[in-house]
Amino acid sequence: MNRKEVTPVKATLYRGGTSKGVFLHENDLPQDPKIRDQVILAIFGSPDPRQIDGLGGAEVLTSKLAIVGPPSVPGADVDYTFGQVDIDTAYISYSGLCGNISSGVGPFAIEEGLVRAVEPVTKVHVYSKNTDQIFIIEVPVRDGQPIITGDYVVPGVPGTGAKLNIDMVGTVNSYGKGLLPTGHATDVIDVPGFGKLEGSLVDVVNPCFFVRAADLGFRGDEAADEDFGGTGLALLESVRKEVFTLLDKPYNERDAVPFVAFVSEPFDYKNRLTGETIKASDADFLSRVLFRGGIHKTYPGSISCCTGAAASIPGTIPYRVMGDHHPTEFRIGHPGGVVDVIAECSVENGQPKIQRVCYGRTARRIMDGYCYVPNRYFEEN
Repeated sequence: MNRKEVTPVKATLYRGGTSKGVFLHENDLPQDPKIRDQVILAIFGSPDPRQIDGLGGAEVLTSKLAIVGPPSVPGADVDYTFGQVDIDTAYISYSGLCGNISSGVGPFAIEEGLVRAVEPVTKVHVYSKNTDQIFIIEVPVRDGQPIITGDYVVPGVPGTGAKLNIDMVGTVNSYGKGLLPTGHATDVIDVPGFGKLEGSLVDVVNPCFFVRAADLGFRGDEAADEDFGGTGLALLESVRKEVFTLLDKPYNERDAVPFVAFVSEPFDYKNRLTGETIKASDADFLSRVLFRGGIHKTYPGSISCCTGAAASIPGTIPYRVMGDHHPTEFRIGHPGGVVDVIAECSVENGQPKIQRVCYGRTARRIMDGYCYVPNRYFEEN
């Protein structure tokens, strides 16, 4: 290795929930945003469909980024920036949060000495620079280090681990237009080539537009484009394009935010990861999320919270799909299993207010060391 041609950058591969990403220290990266992104893209090996020359996993759930640094706002223990690193183009989306990768920020901050461990549970207050909000990760610790062994199951992750509790009540109104960005529990949009469609736009962690699967002609258990007859993903992206308009946001196909999800009453379906049957009695309702041009293989942690919150708000599509059954712990059936979310909503002066929304995940460090980045990426191109 010729050190005159490369610069070592400290990097950690971390699994958070059903995603895997590269965790970097903010102070190890260039301050100039353009040069910083050049370096990050080089670390991942993007753009390249195999990301063969970097650490990226060549798949949307494994091409994710966490930049962690000292706190810059009162009440926070660390700063955190999430990035979705594009595989085929030189682009990084910083438009929202990944709930899965976010779960790894707490234990990572403790392991890196950014937060002092307090037994038996350390609460890490994380400032999301993506959304200018603070959320809390409860990390079980022993002997000054996060515990990773336990009996908590995250569908889509082999084995079990120690449960991290992620409290996202501080992320309501991430986009700045309120819990219900349009002010209504439901809206009707006009989708070109399809027609009128009713849905609910809710913003917790990230804004997501919820529609009934049946209103789109779907069953509710689809998990790949061929399940729709080859046209479902294009229709969902057409719906998503109209949601940009509801948010007064310029359409950008490469941005993950806003999300679109379709929901249905529960019925027996096949777990796409294991082939086992998930019974209707195991879930309160089914949901699938459009993510980066495909159906998410499991369910995003961020949208888990948004979905639970939506299901607790009277009048929304998820609330109505549940009929007369309205718990505070929701079981959401997704392609890889069932995710549990706790969400509580009150109504004050006729307006819904989320009192609590949290979910569980497991996370662990996989490896760390240095990624050797060619020096040319540290120069403005």
